[in-house]
Amino acid sequence: MHVSDISRRLILVISAALLVVSGLAGSALAGGFSAASAAPAASAAPAASAASAASAASARPCDIYAAGGTPCVAAYSPVRALYRNYQGPLYRVTRVSDGRETDIGVRWPTGYADAARQDAFCAGTVCTITRLYDQSPERNDLGIEPIGGNGSADVGAIANALPVTVDGHQVYGVSVQAGVGYRNDVTRGVPTGSQPQGAYMVTSGQHTDASCCFDFGNAETSNTDTGNGHMDAVYFGNLCWFTPCGGTGPWVEADMENGLFSGGNGSDPANKGNSSPFVTAMLKNNGTTTYALEDGNADAGGLTTEYAGPLPDIGGYTPMHQEGSVLLGTGGDDSNGSDGSFFEGVITAGYPSTATDNAIQANIVAAGYRQVPSSFPVAGTQYSISNVNSGTAVQPDNCATANGTGMELWTTGATDCQRWTFASAGNGHYIITNVNSGTVLDSVNCGIFDGTLTDLWTSLGNNCQEWDVTKVGGHYTISNVGNGMVLDALDCEKANGTVVRQWAQLDNTCQQWDITS
Repeated sequence: MHVSDISRRLILVISAALLVVSGLAGSALAGGFSAASAAPAASAAPAASAASAASAASARPCDIYAAGGTPCVAAYSPVRALYRNYQGPLYRVTRVSDGRETDIGVRWPTGYADAARQDAFCAGTVCTITRLYDQSPERNDLGIEPIGGNGSADVGAIANALPVTVDGHQVYGVSVQAGVGYRNDVTRGVPTGSQPQGAYMVTSGQHTDASCCFDFGNAETSNTDTGNGHMDAVYFGNLCWFTPCGGTGPWVEADMENGLFSGGNGSDPANKGNSSPFVTAMLKNNGTTTYALEDGNADAGGLTTEYAGPLPDIGGYTPMHQEGSVLLGTGGDDSNGSDGSFFEGVITAGYPSTATDNAIQANIVAAGYRQVPSSFPVAGTQYSISNVNSGTAVQPDNCATANGTGMELWTTGATDCQRWTFASAGNGHYIITNVNSGTVLDSVNCGIFDGTLTDLWTSLGNNCQEWDVTKVGGHYTISNVGNGMVLDALDCEKANGTVVRQWAQLDNTCQQWDITS
């Protein structure tokens, strides 16, 4: 154990004792930054509002779970403290330019992330989120996920890709694209075997796809599929594993390995999904007989119970065989093709009561999650799209206009075939139209694998032709809504004629673009 580990645990023990004395037994104070970090102690927030200070003084999710007898054993958020007195690090960012890193903590007394520190540290370069700190006494911190049975080694999320406000404070969520994932295979306190467990995350119903698997929760320690019942993770997305499903999603489902369960034995058309900008997604499982799925608008109202009943009786799920690894953004075997947004989430020891679930939802709603309006790109404005690595622009091959014309990079010039317009497709997505042809940027055959090509095609109104434009430092990634992959220059080549394809996020400049008018 490192000195920083000892110091942090000593603070936790002392703080917990103080809370018991004051009648607040069960909540814990986690303090101190990692010795490996360049960050100082958490900074005070100047001119903090009375409302923010009051919010910090009130119970947070892990205080509520502790009071309900189901304490947090893993608690993560890049946005806010999940215990009322937590003053430690929330996440770590690493600069791509020089490899330096720093921890981002909470501003006291508000209890919200010190995003200004990130902005200053990452100014003029690209940063990625390389660690998510566990705020619970168990300290099950999440690092970048290594190679698994069905996925390559992952990368960290772009640190400034998902700005939001919470209680009026600008902060950043974790924007998961294909290829992004976090994991800890050696944990403490996380339920194993058939022990009961609860879990929730705050995510978004407007950044999802039908690829596997945007999960948060309990998984295999080997990063491989070890059989039915060896996972117990909240999934959120548009993947209908057991048909029929209710509507088109996205749904809160239970990833219990070898299936995403909407309820019962898998299929549950009564689970209608939730496409709110911010979604509370809950799963609880008593490990032997019962599981429940709940969701709610994280900005207003209560929870909807999508399913509460018996565990699947199709073999291996009664009882469960949890292994105690914690993951975020991928499936248990590192299936890492999915999109998602993560703002906060916890795992509990024990099966939370309905009253506790409702109190958690009320706390999340009170936090006041809000989207940050985007004013770029501007609808109707013509833009060129240039690769940061090569400096050359995206155009149809030989400036052709026929359906199926592939995309290439070419020296930037004053030609309409290198000009594009962006029109809103709703939910923050865009349709990108070539000015010369009048047809749209398309993912060939709606492919879902690395290397899927791009082309021009008549607008079909499907999500294979919808794109997300995401900030990466001072540049952008352009990712397909249908498959979660980003536009990529083939093999990072710079020559005219280089193919523009799609690939899992790699955090390099071959996948970064300048969009200029």
